[in-house]
Amino acid sequence: MTAPHDIRPFRIDIPQDRLDDLNARLANTRWPDELPGVGWSRGVPVAYLKDLAEHWRTTYDWRAHEAAINEHPQYLATVDGQRVHFLHVRSPEPDALPLVLLHGWPGGVVDFLDVIGPLSDPRAHGGDPAEAFHLVLPSLPGFGFSTPLAGPGMNAARMAGVLVELMHALGYERYGVQGYDTGAWVGPEMARQAPDRVVGLHVNALLTFPVGADGEFDDLSEVERQRWADVQDFNDGYLQCNAKRPQTVAYGLHDSPVGQLAWIVEKFKELTDPEDGLPEDSVDRDRVLTDVSLYWLTGTAASAAQVYYEEISAKGWADAERTTVPTGVLVSAHDKTIRPWAERDHHVVRWTELDRGGHFLAMEQPNLLVTDVREFFTGLR
Repeated sequence: MTAPHDIRPFRIDIPQDRLDDLNARLANTRWPDELPGVGWSRGVPVAYLKDLAEHWRTTYDWRAHEAAINEHPQYLATVDGQRVHFLHVRSPEPDALPLVLLHGWPGGVVDFLDVIGPLSDPRAHGGDPAEAFHLVLPSLPGFGFSTPLAGPGMNAARMAGVLVELMHALGYERYGVQGYDTGAWVGPEMARQAPDRVVGLHVNALLTFPVGADGEFDDLSEVERQRWADVQDFNDGYLQCNAKRPQTVAYGLHDSPVGQLAWIVEKFKELTDPEDGLPEDSVDRDRVLTDVSLYWLTGTAASAAQVYYEEISAKGWADAERTTVPTGVLVSAHDKTIRPWAERDHHVVRWTELDRGGHFLAMEQPNLLVTDVREFFTGLR
């Protein structure tokens, strides 16, 4: 590692008084009324959230999950004025390919805990050691311990520049990138900025949009037309709030752990597979609470939402230059990615459609993600 970026070891150690404060706030929650019989149609039901909040307060063990994260080497660095927290898991295989794993919102590095072992040490997980990766898992700027934000303007391109420089500081001049959701914004930007270093880009939960070109709807399949209809019909209230008024919304989320819990668990309900199930039908309840706990304990409700403002309100979904590095697209049962538009924007060399799995694939179907990542990078090592 090079010294100029002040790379130093880090361990999570949340002060006990913050945990005591969380417990007290949960116990003193002021619960709203709700209309009878509406279920999840107008938001998270009170009975469901009360049960989950009580589990958070009385059963969930933050210290156990903090220790599980701390089993992996972690570091802090300062790059372009931005503090960056990251896990750096070196494979026991010396010829492993470096790979950056990029999370989304409302996620974090804990999204990838179930894939770290199989990707970094396939020999120990029944895989081929030739498919091993050295892993770098950054908390995106504004998320988790990658705070405070260096200032306005931290959009996907600037985040990518920070991470390209981080990989250089770590001594990696040739590496792959995998990302979903926000990571599927940042990952392509890394590929655009460093096409001579990024050997391959793998994405899931990739967003694709029309650009107003003649005939861009003509050759869409019925499945793709339905996906576009689903995108237009999707309840994007959270997106509008994050993109237009991230600071105003944050006051309630930053002051109330139940508010932060409801804001995030609604996304797990809507974006996991099956959508008509409960979030814990797809992702372990304690893993969801670890994710929520990180947002609460780091106070990042506002800063993590800023990337939406930067990409949507500040930029206006501006068209980006086409990526030229080989790109693999993994489409879960929940994803709405439209192939012709993805191929317009990226150099797609692999396309995989799954019949299951949702937005949070690394937590919902980690084996499917691991398999596709391994296979995609096989010819790019």
